[in-house]
Amino acid sequence: MVMKFNNRDPVYVQVIRYFKEEIAKGMLEPGEEIPSRRELANRLKINPNTAQRAYKEMEEEGLIFTEGNLPSRITKDTQIIQKVREELIIEAVQSFIHSMRAINVSYKEAIEIMDKTYHQIEQEEKK
Repeated sequence: MVMKFNNRDPVYVQVIRYFKEEIAKGMLEPGEEIPSRRELANRLKINPNTAQRAYKEMEEEGLIFTEGNLPSRITKDTQIIQKVREELIIEAVQSFIHSMRAINVSYKEAIEIMDKTYHQIEQEEKK
């Protein structure tokens, strides 16, 4: 588990985003056990209270669950997992749109460039 923290966002928010991205990519499977709060804090070199806050928020969002004294696990709820994926996609698309509009790129031009670039990257990744 490797994370690079930025100075803009609170660390607990960045931890939550990391877990969301790993869930969306399928790197964390439904029902998979995740590190304890203390273990996560040690791995990431963050305050244990920060790890606790991230886990608390993720539990409230339904991303993870903890039963009794058992380790926390990734949700098994496919609707929540799909919602996380859609949330990340919408966030990326909104960022893209704001960037394009800031430099006066039309919808048509943005779509054409995106399509071309998407396929170029796809081809590069196959090599």
